[in-house]
Amino acid sequence: MLIRIAIDGPAGSGKSTMAKIIANKLKINYLDSGALYRIIGYYCVKNNIDLEDKKSIKDILPQIKIDLKDHKYFLNDEEISEQIRNAESGNYASMVAKVPEVREKINQILRTMSQEMSTVIDGRDIGTVVIPDAEIKIFLTASVEERAKRRYDELSEKGKKVDYKSILEQIIFRDKADSSRSIAPLKPAEEAIKINTTNMDIEEVTKKIIEIIKEKNHGN
Repeated sequence: MLIRIAIDGPAGSGKSTMAKIIANKLKINYLDSGALYRIIGYYCVKNNIDLEDKKSIKDILPQIKIDLKDHKYFLNDEEISEQIRNAESGNYASMVAKVPEVREKINQILRTMSQEMSTVIDGRDIGTVVIPDAEIKIFLTASVEERAKRRYDELSEKGKKVDYKSILEQIIFRDKADSSRSIAPLKPAEEAIKINTTNMDIEEVTKKIIEIIKEKNHGN
């Protein structure tokens, strides 16, 4: 049976971590929508495209080919999984996401993939726009301070020199950009089950989501 699980939420809410865990537990595919936006933002910056210039961003879209192979991301056949995981790439993603043609390109990639296989997809508008008929919709959130701490810890563990205050400011900036944009703003789908993970560890959140999936499947 084909099952599509949409996990939405703001920056640093743990949606990518949880999506990977749930996909692994259920032995289905994981699609990271945020990575696709980061790739386009990365390509624009690398090619000196002004991220405020929507026409230029639209014009270069045909040049961009994105592939996912063995859980690694490729831009025009070059693997860039690591290059798109810094804080700056997150800000680039929020900026290019304001361009309707960018969103449509990425949404079409995600829709096509999810029609062919059971998937867990995380992002900011998966349950509201990308796959509004997803069988299961989860919306994760946490306090701004907790989300900044998680991102700080994540980057520190990778050996990167990071500043907590800077990360906090970036997350606040992204929250504002994602929630106030005119196209597909960040918000829970009406039928999404909301989980505040501020005082929960990974095991607790995993257990909660698995319970939701089991209840939903049992109900069907």
